[in-house]
Amino acid sequence: MKTEENKNRIDPASGAIVMALGIFLYASIEAFTWVNHTTEKILSVSLIVLTAIIYKSLIKQLLTKSDRSLLLSKPVPSFVIGSWVAGISVLSNVVVKYFPDMIVAVQVLMLLNTMMWLGFMASCVYQFKELMKRPAAHSTHGVVLLSTVATQSVVIFWVKLYPSLPEGLLVGTISLGIFFYLIGLTLMIVRYGSGNRWTLMDDWPSTNCIIHGALSITGLAIVSSGMLSGRVMMVFWLVVFILLIGVESLEMVRAATRVQKLGWKKGIFTYHISQWSRNFTFGMFYAFTMTMHDNPHYLNRFYPFHEEFLHVWAWIVCLFLLAEIGLWVGSNRYLLERKSKERVS
Repeated sequence: MKTEENKNRIDPASGAIVMALGIFLYASIEAFTWVNHTTEKILSVSLIVLTAIIYKSLIKQLLTKSDRSLLLSKPVPSFVIGSWVAGISVLSNVVVKYFPDMIVAVQVLMLLNTMMWLGFMASCVYQFKELMKRPAAHSTHGVVLLSTVATQSVVIFWVKLYPSLPEGLLVGTISLGIFFYLIGLTLMIVRYGSGNRWTLMDDWPSTNCIIHGALSITGLAIVSSGMLSGRVMMVFWLVVFILLIGVESLEMVRAATRVQKLGWKKGIFTYHISQWSRNFTFGMFYAFTMTMHDNPHYLNRFYPFHEEFLHVWAWIVCLFLLAEIGLWVGSNRYLLERKSKERVS
C-alpha cells in the first residue's frame, strides 16, 4: 500500500517528460501547418509551467539526504540525472524559439544547467568506473546513455546562442559524448551477452531506445556545429536509421509477447515513466533529420526520401506522444481527483 509520502514523491526520471514534450514543440510540430503560432506559444507556456513543477519536486528530493543517497548509491539509476540536464537544454531551445525576448533569462538558466552538467559528468566518470569493475553484475540498460544525451544537448544550445565558441571546445565536448556512448553501449553488450539468462519481455526496458536516440542527438549536435562533410553525415544518418529500425523491431516483438501473456492493458497500455524516453528519441530523430534536410551543406541522395519520411514520421511522433499523455493522465487520475476535491473543500 502506498503511503501519502510515496504519492507525493516524483520519479527521478521525470526530466524525460520535459525532454519528450520539448523536442516535439522544438521540431515535430513544424510539420503541422494548421497549428498556429498562438497555439504553439500557449503549449510552450504550459511546458514552462510543467517544467517548473517537475523540477521544484526534483530539487526538493535532491536536497533530501535520504533521497540523494538512494539515487547516487546505485550506478545505473544515477544516470537519470542526465534527463534533468537534457530537459533544461530542450526547454531552453523551445523558449528561445517562441520567446526570443527572454534570451537573457535563458542564458542564466543554461549557465546553471551547464554547472549541473559538469557535476553530472563527474558522477558519470565515477559510476562508469564502478560499472566496469564488474560489468556483468549490473543490469545495465539504455539509461546510461543519458550521459551522451545530456552532453550533446548542452552543445546544441551552446552553438545556438554562442556561434563563435572555439571549435576545439565543441569538438572536445561532442567527442566526450561519443566516448560515453561507446562505454555505455559496451557495458550493455556485456550485460546482454554475458551468458546470464534474460528475456526480451522482462529484461529489455523502454530506455534501450536511447541506443538510437543518443546517436540522433549526437548527429544533431554535429550538424548544428557545421562539422563533418555531407557524405559522412549521410552515412551517420543511415546508421542511426538502421539502429532505430532494429531496436524498435525488438520492441514490437516485446510488445506482442507482453500482450500475449499479460493482455492489452497490462502489456502495453500501463503507464511507466521510462516510456517517455521513446517519445524523446522519436522526436529527436525527427529533429536530426529535419535539420539535415533543411541545410544545403548536407544535401545528399537521401533528400527525396527525407522529404517523404519527415511527413510520415511527424505523425508517428505526434500519435505516440498523445498516447503517452493519455496513459499519464489515466495513471494520475487519483491525484487529479484528490486535488479537485481539495479545491472544492
